[in-house]
Amino acid sequence: MNDTLKNISERYSCRDFSDSPLTDDQIEAIKNAALAAPSAMNLQPWHLILINDKALIEELDAEGINILASSEDKSFYDRMMERGGKIFYNAPFMMLILSDGSKWGALDCGILCQNAVIAAQSLGLASCIVGMAGIPLDGPRKEEFAKRLKFPEGYTFAVGIIFGAANSGKPPHELDESKVTLH
Repeated sequence: MNDTLKNISERYSCRDFSDSPLTDDQIEAIKNAALAAPSAMNLQPWHLILINDKALIEELDAEGINILASSEDKSFYDRMMERGGKIFYNAPFMMLILSDGSKWGALDCGILCQNAVIAAQSLGLASCIVGMAGIPLDGPRKEEFAKRLKFPEGYTFAVGIIFGAANSGKPPHELDESKVTLH
C-alpha cells in the first residue's frame, strides 16, 4: 500500500489531544494542502481562518458548551459531557473553513477539508472534523466572533477541523461494503 492510501486508511477522528502546539512548518503544510484542493471552475469559494491561539479555541469551546447546555434538546450536551465536556477536545490548533455560499461552495469546502486532514495524518498529527464549531459561531455572540475572527464579507461558517498530537489513539472505522453498489 502506498503512503497516501495508508494515511487515508489509518486516519480517525481524534477526541483526545495533547497540549503540544503545532510547529509553523506543520501549520504551513496543512494550510497549503488545504489550499491545493480542487474546486468547481477553480472558483475556490472558501476562506480559511487558522486559530493557533489556545485561549480563543477554549473560549469558543466554552461558548458552544454553554449554548448546548441551554438548549431544549440535551442530547448533544449529554454526549459532549460524556466525552469530557469539550467540543474541541483540548486541540491546540483549529481551522475554520468559510464558504461564500455559492452553488458548489459546500462541496468544494468538503474537498478542502479532506485534503487538510489527510495532510495532517501524513505529518503524524491527529485531526477531527467538527461541524459543531458552528454552534458558537451561530450563537448569541455570532457577530462578535465574526468580527474578532475577521470573517470576510459574504462568507459564512462551513466546517471546522481541529488538529494536534493525540494523547491516545483508536482504530479507524470499519469499512462498510454495504454502502457500495457495483454495476
